[in-house]
Amino acid sequence: MAVAKTVDVTIMGRQFTVACTDDERPGLMDAVNYLNKKMNDIRDAGKVVGIERIAIMTALNLSHELLNAKSGDIDIGDYKRRISLMQNQIDEAIASQNKLL
Repeated sequence: MAVAKTVDVTIMGRQFTVACTDDERPGLMDAVNYLNKKMNDIRDAGKVVGIERIAIMTALNLSHELLNAKSGDIDIGDYKRRISLMQNQIDEAIASQNKLL
């Protein structure tokens, strides 16, 4: 069983202590960075003032993104096609490198 440890994170200049396991830490840090970027974007747009209002607007925006993803408004097929194309390009690049060796 993984043991939760405390991790100090900073969001918009404020420090928070969060409990997570070592396995969860990379995901937590990705979430912190994503949240911090979204909150800074809202703050920098200048239309919302105050940390609490920025946090609420960010929560609403993230909730909207999540609900759209769940309802299928995101074209997963397009992402799969792009990934497949990138994988083919990587395979071709590796194959050409192997020919050189």
